[in-house]
Amino acid sequence: MKLLVIGSAGRLGAALMREYQGKFDVTGFNHPQLDLSNLDKIREKLGGTDFDVVINAAAFTNVDRCETERDLAFLVNAEAPGILAKICGDKGAKLIHFSTDYVFDGEKRAPYTEEDEANPISIYGESKLAGEKNVLAAQNRPASRPEGSRLIQPAGSLSSFNSSSSTLDVPSVEGAACRGQVRRHLVVRVSWVFGPDRPSFIDGMIKRAQENEKIDAIADKFSTPTYTHDIARMLPQFFDGDGEGGILHFANAGKCSWQEYAHWALDCCRESGVPTKAKTVGPLKLNDMKDWVARRPVYSVLSTAKYAQLTGTPPRTWREAVADYIRRFYSKK
Repeated sequence: MKLLVIGSAGRLGAALMREYQGKFDVTGFNHPQLDLSNLDKIREKLGGTDFDVVINAAAFTNVDRCETERDLAFLVNAEAPGILAKICGDKGAKLIHFSTDYVFDGEKRAPYTEEDEANPISIYGESKLAGEKNVLAAQNRPASRPEGSRLIQPAGSLSSFNSSSSTLDVPSVEGAACRGQVRRHLVVRVSWVFGPDRPSFIDGMIKRAQENEKIDAIADKFSTPTYTHDIARMLPQFFDGDGEGGILHFANAGKCSWQEYAHWALDCCRESGVPTKAKTVGPLKLNDMKDWVARRPVYSVLSTAKYAQLTGTPPRTWREAVADYIRRFYSKK
């Protein structure tokens, strides 16, 4: 199976490349090699490339900059994924596109399911939701197919569940028919992604704790950390082009505030022999973040019940994942 990873130098993309090297025929495009703001370059690059699955791990993720660079946000996060989906459809390939918990407004106060209606409160969230819609709409357009072929939809596939969270009704017949198969694009929503390849919140907090005796973090905003290693390990079961499609949530199990997240990281550092000056994490309020331009959802925990139902294996807890990360990448330093 030939895989193409877009955003291969990013936090998630690099983890995917590391996991799949030697297991699949995988090619990666980093930002200089494929800039998603250049739609013509996307068509040129991918038009001459052979692949079975494209994994789009690239995005314009600076939430505050999206507010002031709206056109770029929608170009990269919305228009480009639609182009990728159409190219994949024409080639009979599958697109796996990553989205975000920020498509929700945070008002629910209970884990968001794939069926919950999305209502973003930032340009970043709006652009990512538009990208989801474009991906799913592209796979539903009529596609050219060999004479005498027909479209087949396996019963019980993810593509048949209610994807109202994207405000898009997915028809029963969808995708492109090529090589005798229906290719079902998959949108995977993740939250608070962390991993060794690019610094994230957890790395910033550990660094501050190593340099200062007192640190603090927001205590009234809740979601769930998601380890790139766990994403990379779970994803191959969805590579089959005629298998699951639609929208799927994946995150490590449980929920926490940023304060709880940081405090657990310090506990893990202590357990793993990683020295820090700070031993506890003080509370901040979301309203204290006066420098932030964009609004953030107060509660954006993703339900992984659908994932557990499909695979028979629920994700491990975020505490287990964070402990594993610190043992692997900090205790060796």
